[in-house]
Amino acid sequence: MKRFLLVLATLALAAGIAFAGGTQSGGKELRVLLANHPYGELLKAKIPEFEKATGIKVTVESLQESQLTQKLTTEFATNSSSVDVFMTRPLQETLLFNKNGWYAPLDAYDFSDYPANTVDIGRKAGKPYIVPLVTEWQVLYYRIDLFNKAGLKVPTTFAELETAARTLNTGGVAGFGSRGAGAAAVTQLSSYVYNYGGRYLDNNVAVFDSAQAVDAIKYYGRLLGNYGPQGVTSMSWEALMPVFQAGKLAMWTDASVFYGQIVDKSKTQIPAEDVGVAQLPRGPVGDSPFIVVSWAMGVSSKTKNADAAAKFLNWATSKELALEGMFANITMARNSAWQDSKVRSTMNPGLISTQAHAAKNGYPYDRPFMSSVGKARDLIGEVIIRSIDTKGAAPELQSMATERAKQVNDLLKADGEYGGK
Repeated sequence: MKRFLLVLATLALAAGIAFAGGTQSGGKELRVLLANHPYGELLKAKIPEFEKATGIKVTVESLQESQLTQKLTTEFATNSSSVDVFMTRPLQETLLFNKNGWYAPLDAYDFSDYPANTVDIGRKAGKPYIVPLVTEWQVLYYRIDLFNKAGLKVPTTFAELETAARTLNTGGVAGFGSRGAGAAAVTQLSSYVYNYGGRYLDNNVAVFDSAQAVDAIKYYGRLLGNYGPQGVTSMSWEALMPVFQAGKLAMWTDASVFYGQIVDKSKTQIPAEDVGVAQLPRGPVGDSPFIVVSWAMGVSSKTKNADAAAKFLNWATSKELALEGMFANITMARNSAWQDSKVRSTMNPGLISTQAHAAKNGYPYDRPFMSSVGKARDLIGEVIIRSIDTKGAAPELQSMATERAKQVNDLLKADGEYGGK
């Protein structure tokens, strides 16, 4: 094992040089798993260039995020994986993957161009195991033309957000949208919980049954139940985006990373000049949207192609591709990408201003940070769906939240992560 790590570290250091010089690695093959995500799509389109420059054959699989997690977890847990390099969600997978030794350590990788907290989330015992790719934070996407027609200002508080949703919910256009599909909704609900003064976990104890958190759940349910698109409890971002692009949604709160897709001329009926990006309105207590490392990249500890994997990792996380991501309106993690003058001159100013606000005021988690986070999201999602179905008025929401919090605490205890007595 020590010999493997030494080989990986040495080759990771040399990978950038080897790639830059077009060094051939004939006969090498890699299996790479990418997410069905804007940056995953960018990488997939660029892989032929990597293959031509290195002689390394890359077999790519693109999966929806939950399918990607399931495939990686299943293959690693059954010791049947042939994956070499993969995209990974730090908040969803890092604790579990590090606990089980599924990431290879990346001691030789140059992390100097990344904010320290984006790297720290992937450390174990001081060693880094993942490379941050994409940061994202919650924003409010809104139809500038509809706001102008209604004589409305962009909402800056939750009260104003509800008023705007009510006003714009007319003529076949839903006033407000956000994820409503149970587990998928947990990340987007998080900022509402924070702005009401609540949390999902406090010192590794579930506290989303607090009065503040339940008030946030009720508010979120009221907005979506009254002013959301039909069938919203089955919608994640993949379903909501086409509704917005078709002109049937006036406001949508979701991750900043989707702006480029929203204004893609081949997919939308809404001109880019009619799409605004604003800060998530502040709540009764806080002004803290989430800001998270949504996607990172790791190398499998079981790879049999350490040199080729290191080359691919260095290429896929390079400064050059980070800039291409930024030009495609993907909010990359590298500091240099945000400091680039050409990027700043072309990027939507709403993304730049909301990133600065979130970086200063944001909370670095958009879900419970725990190994059994998938099961925890399912449990919280049940409360969210009930709130939406009843427009935030179900009398049993508090008792549901309390019961689900107990179940999440049981998950924490089973994983040895519970912080209570």
